[in-house]
Amino acid sequence: MRQTIDGAAFRRMIFSAAASIEIHKQQINELNVFPVPDGDTGTNMSMTIGTACADLRKLDAPTLTRAADTTASALLRGARGNSGVILSLLFRGFAKALKGKSEGSGADFAAALNAGVDAAYKAVMKPAEGTILTVSRLSGKHAAAEAEENDAVEYVMEQAISAAKAALAETVHQNPVLEKAGVIDAGGMGFVIILEGMLSSLRGQDVTAPETGAPQQAADFAALTDEEITFTFDTVFIVRKTSDLPITAFRNYLDSIGDSLVIGEDDDMFKVHVHTDIPGAALTEAQKYGTLELAKIENMRTQYEDMAAGRKTQSVDDLEAPAPAAPAVAPPEKNLGVVTVCAGEGLAAAFRDLGVDGVIEGGQTMNPSTEDILREINRTPAKVVFVLPNNKNIIMAAEQAVPLSEKQVIVIPSKTVPQGITAMLSFEPEGAVEDNTAAMTNALSTVTTMQITYAARNSDYDGYEIHKGDYLALYGSSLFGTDKNIEKLLNDLALRVAQDQKEFITIFYGQDIDEKKAKKAAAIFSKRCPEAEVNLLSGGQPVYYYLISAE
Repeated sequence: MRQTIDGAAFRRMIFSAAASIEIHKQQINELNVFPVPDGDTGTNMSMTIGTACADLRKLDAPTLTRAADTTASALLRGARGNSGVILSLLFRGFAKALKGKSEGSGADFAAALNAGVDAAYKAVMKPAEGTILTVSRLSGKHAAAEAEENDAVEYVMEQAISAAKAALAETVHQNPVLEKAGVIDAGGMGFVIILEGMLSSLRGQDVTAPETGAPQQAADFAALTDEEITFTFDTVFIVRKTSDLPITAFRNYLDSIGDSLVIGEDDDMFKVHVHTDIPGAALTEAQKYGTLELAKIENMRTQYEDMAAGRKTQSVDDLEAPAPAAPAVAPPEKNLGVVTVCAGEGLAAAFRDLGVDGVIEGGQTMNPSTEDILREINRTPAKVVFVLPNNKNIIMAAEQAVPLSEKQVIVIPSKTVPQGITAMLSFEPEGAVEDNTAAMTNALSTVTTMQITYAARNSDYDGYEIHKGDYLALYGSSLFGTDKNIEKLLNDLALRVAQDQKEFITIFYGQDIDEKKAKKAAAIFSKRCPEAEVNLLSGGQPVYYYLISAE
């Protein structure tokens, strides 16, 4: 039985955990598709821990402290959604508890797990039972108790997983929403899968994600060796023809001095790509067929060394005088700025018209990471930057960006796009920070948000028999109704708005609704709410057919 872990083992454990959750992410997603299609917990957790793998691959023989620190730092910046943020906080506990250690025992693992739990509970304003918090807390508590009897890290991990599974099974009874849906907590399941992936690696059974056949976004040069590079120079050039001499002989010559040969030819010119050790000879021979116009020669061995070490590779592009790079943090040109999160060109345009400096693409099922939000904050040329998340699952990721920026960052906890727009209507660019914070926050409660989407699964909720594919209407955060006729839901919502005596109604129609149907929706509200001002705008948002605000 494995007694301790070192840096190399910890790194493999993270790789295995990431592969494991990647394999099971859709299964996790399907647990939290209730009743709205926002099932992205598995995706968020997979993408979050995936950022750590990318950074860990760049480390050469890391110590346990370095591996844990690198993991925590990467997860913090790559955190997506509430589940991703909580996951990053759990691993921040590992960095704290393992600092200065060359090896970690079972007691160290339990302490690390509990330190992460403490950090996660402190970050969540209103911790709810029956979530990943409950599962991790009970897992850590049991692990600490068992470590007093047996300090082997493998044994303690086994006990942590056993307790986590038992806690996960109980989540269906602890959370009213989960109980109605008849499912266990998605984040808690992700946590269990991560621990199981780590334990598998510790036992020498590393989990690897199956090949999908899709190309990677970038090659993993660290996984290669320079022995796989037969010829040194990647050589590309263009020749303008000056004769009718066929290039067959030239092709044969290039094939004899290199490999990876590709020649594209038309009536006027030909372009060559070849790997060779004697690029000069290739260029000299080419001039027998025409005038050399452009050439690029790069040393693939030095490029490999740079990429394997995680450094920027040298390129012929570096020979040109680079344009001044935009600063990572824009200097302040004004006191106050605002960035917002939304999906859909129409919504983005609406925010920009209201004075937003930067728009981060994201929303339901496509949560931006903390690093995405931080990047837009730093680009904003203001001393103080307000952030409008416009989704309850993005607020925590935005809050994690606050201490990472040298700017003063204030997160206004908007949970919907209409709330964000209403907050912007209260924003005073020349006003005081405190006054704007209060005004924008108070504005959130003045708007009622209605949303129409579709059911992602069959269910029975609050007396509604829901069938997969039905239209769902939400009024505020509550399920308002379900029907196969979207106009019926629109009419019922309009009657509710009239009953509540709302005066201003704005309808944003999504990417799956054409203008003709949208005008019918606006007509329904105009008919049922004759005293209200009704505005219709193309939001272009995914997932939601309509986003409707009423004030």
